[in-house]
Amino acid sequence: MTRPRICLVMASYDPVNTRRNFRRELEADLVEFHTPEGEIPPLDTVTAFEEFDACVVTGSRASVYWDDPWIDDVQEWVGEAIDSGMPCLGVCWGHQLLADVLGGDVQDMGEYEIGYRSVQQVGDSRLFDGLDDEFTAFETHSDYVAKLPEPAELIAENEYGIQGFRQGDTFGVQFHPEYDMRTAEEVTRGKESLSQDRIDAVVDGPLLRVDDDVGV
Repeated sequence: MTRPRICLVMASYDPVNTRRNFRRELEADLVEFHTPEGEIPPLDTVTAFEEFDACVVTGSRASVYWDDPWIDDVQEWVGEAIDSGMPCLGVCWGHQLLADVLGGDVQDMGEYEIGYRSVQQVGDSRLFDGLDDEFTAFETHSDYVAKLPEPAELIAENEYGIQGFRQGDTFGVQFHPEYDMRTAEEVTRGKESLSQDRIDAVVDGPLLRVDDDVGV
């Protein structure tokens, strides 16, 4: 069977863990573009979107509303990819970017959601096949999708709001299904904007107690 060819839009400023995690989790041939360094997937050929079976847009320390040229370029490419009919998945920042491109609203939360958190499914999405109605996933974000685009469907939520949506073949999840324990700890310890007590509470508490019960 031919493996799918996926465009990995790596928006992470430090792509080492991002590359490792998605290479491990996606059973596909990945074509990687490190977008903060100006590596943007091609738009200038008739067959640009025929080269890929799908795209994944990763997380990032950036905000989708920042006035950075590379973010504008990614938004343009993703919009064209969606219009072409390419299936797309956005993770964390990617989730926010897809929602923004489709006409949703992304805002600063004024707080941080971080650590392994409970997420509730809404409805019955094939994206979550095999998961319980309530599952656990790692979260790290201070922006959120405040309003879904029309006519997107809410597929997951928790006390912090929208955790997943679908519009056609475009999906977004606020949490990080690709994170392993190593990445979760490194990301948590690297949050300079958080107090040491908050970091310790995540790393020394639920983070290190997560076991096979984790759903994602």
